[in-house]
Amino acid sequence: MKIVIAALAVIATAWGPARGARQEASIAPQPTSIEGARTHVYKSIDGIDLRLHVFTPQDHLASMKSPAIVFFFGGGWTQGTVEQFVPQSQHLAAGGMVAIVADYRVFGRHKTTPFDAITDAKSAIRWVRSHARQLGIDPARIAAGGGSSGGHIALSAAVFDRFDDPREDKSINSKPNALVLFNPAVDTSAAPTFAARTPGREQEGSPFHHLDRTLPPTVILHGTADATVPYASVERFCARAKELGRRCEVVGYEGAGHGFFNPPTADGKWYRQTVLEMDRFLASIGYLSKAVAR
Repeated sequence: MKIVIAALAVIATAWGPARGARQEASIAPQPTSIEGARTHVYKSIDGIDLRLHVFTPQDHLASMKSPAIVFFFGGGWTQGTVEQFVPQSQHLAAGGMVAIVADYRVFGRHKTTPFDAITDAKSAIRWVRSHARQLGIDPARIAAGGGSSGGHIALSAAVFDRFDDPREDKSINSKPNALVLFNPAVDTSAAPTFAARTPGREQEGSPFHHLDRTLPPTVILHGTADATVPYASVERFCARAKELGRRCEVVGYEGAGHGFFNPPTADGKWYRQTVLEMDRFLASIGYLSKAVAR
């Protein structure tokens, strides 16, 4: 766990403008296993094995149909560690959910674009849904979550009907049934790193510009002092979602900046508060019991 906490301190400031290729090339590889989780390769592409790590409740059986959530780490589509949401995953597994942290391609490791990251997020959700019987998961109750750019690709998996891997079976839905987002990029038309990787395509990958009535129930946990993803952008996103008749909640944390939800920040104060809010939301849609949500 100490390794996870140390890595999170880096993620908290990982959005900024694109960095030099030499620095990006030195990013450490992702772990191939995580203590307490079962690891699966959900996708192999261009010689790269992408893994997800599954945390299950105690005494969980494959015959069960438990709700699940798939988390995607942040890092400006450039870096980041798959271990970022291990604390939240362990917490949810203790409460009865199957919680999963998924790797995906980023520029610093694979020289890929944010659109490849969106594709991988959709692949991960499709893999989980297609393996629901083996994992003891209800295929109709698979949430997605993530922070910053990871929040963007989780949201994108829900919003976009394209960007699916053409090699996969599209009869299996790649969209999540709910969203738990931590300071997510909802409008990439103003994201400098996204623009640097995909010049001229900023709005093409912007969930705000493609929002429709299919958005699943969504909660956004966001710091009011976020200088990287402005608080006003998520307020605008949810206001538009509500106009479309969709459930979208923004929970603001006064004075909190980008990456505020990571355990090392403010001695874990905001981590604890966001976990409680995550519980409340998941209980409200029937993914957790009210007792767990406190």
